[in-house]
Amino acid sequence: MTQEMLTPENTTVILIDYAVGFANLLRSHDLSTHLNNAVALAKLAINWKTGLVVTNGVPSKPTGALYPELAAVIGDHPVIERPAHYNSFLDQNFKAAVEATGRKKLVIGGVSTEGCVLQTVLGALREGYEVYVVVDASASLSRETHGAAVQRMIQAGAVPGTWFSVSGEFLVDQTAPQSTIHQKLMTEHVPEMRMGVLHYKSAQAQALKA
Repeated sequence: MTQEMLTPENTTVILIDYAVGFANLLRSHDLSTHLNNAVALAKLAINWKTGLVVTNGVPSKPTGALYPELAAVIGDHPVIERPAHYNSFLDQNFKAAVEATGRKKLVIGGVSTEGCVLQTVLGALREGYEVYVVVDASASLSRETHGAAVQRMIQAGAVPGTWFSVSGEFLVDQTAPQSTIHQKLMTEHVPEMRMGVLHYKSAQAQALKA
């Protein structure tokens, strides 16, 4: 693992199996938080213009199609359907799509953490990629299974992170023009920070009236 920073130019975001059939089975995170973070990760990829690879199972299976909130964000970006394999790198279409981005740093989130996310992360490490697993945009059947999978990925060489920390690393300088990308993500997906900004603006307005 190098110490080179993550940048939009050297990073590919991978979204794994955010399928509607999984959503109500997840217990490591509440559903609204999980959806918020998954959509934020997708927006991060689109707005920062990173590489992006999206994969899912075959929609005709019980797991079904992508979360509609996620599909709305990625638009007509291709979704690679995998008929088999927990490890997405065993699917040749997926492997080729990742290679085509030309980037060696992979930021991965998806469901379930102990299933396809874990096996794809391990597969990516075997292929020589640097892997960052987005723990707050991944979810599992329980907190225990989520935590155990994250620990195994860390021990194998993956780096844990959050979607917000990745966006912040992309930004580097909060005075840069690109700060609007980070601020928009924050406003839309970190309600605590949004309320803080609104409170500050309200206090300023009241001070001007006084």
